[in-house]
Amino acid sequence: MTLPQVLEALLFASPKPTTLPELRAVLKAAAEFTEEPLAATLARSRDQDLLDALASLAATYRQNGRAFELQETAAGWQMTTSAATAPWVRQLFPENRPARLSAPALETLAIIAYRQPVTRADVESVRGVDAGGVTQTLLDRALVRIAGRAELPGRPLLYATTQLFLEHFGLKDVKELPAFDELRATLLAKEEPAVVNSEQPVAGAVEPTAT
Repeated sequence: MTLPQVLEALLFASPKPTTLPELRAVLKAAAEFTEEPLAATLARSRDQDLLDALASLAATYRQNGRAFELQETAAGWQMTTSAATAPWVRQLFPENRPARLSAPALETLAIIAYRQPVTRADVESVRGVDAGGVTQTLLDRALVRIAGRAELPGRPLLYATTQLFLEHFGLKDVKELPAFDELRATLLAKEEPAVVNSEQPVAGAVEPTAT
């Protein structure tokens, strides 16, 4: 039994993404509850050892053309079916099939993702139309969150993407978005609004309705 094999078993059995600290904790706990010499050896694994083993697993799956893959997202490492198998896998869980976002919602989500934190007025200046309805849809779907208020007249709400957004699109960070630096610096270049309490949720906040 090797470290990659043990990690493969842990990830296969886990119902959710697993982080490096969680994997390390499992390896250490196993050494405390068994006299197996290998368990003591694996318990001394460093983060780099784990990362190397995970990378080896991911490469093996790709090279063997497996129908599943190993991905690192913002929530941790997880074994998932490959995107190519989606048309068939979806049929196993028709009740969990997510509703599709409309084109305006996807456009608004993209603007928020690349410009965050961003006010609704800034989103509307890019789209050229009112964004109140689609922004609320994104909030309801937990793809977008209220990230605070801008230090501007009226202290408008600021919007940013959520952890669910990263997990849904298989990202570790928004910087993994295509051409993130280029688009943020050019296509959507504006002075960033100052943020008030950006890390604190704004309870009961209501965005003013456009007139």
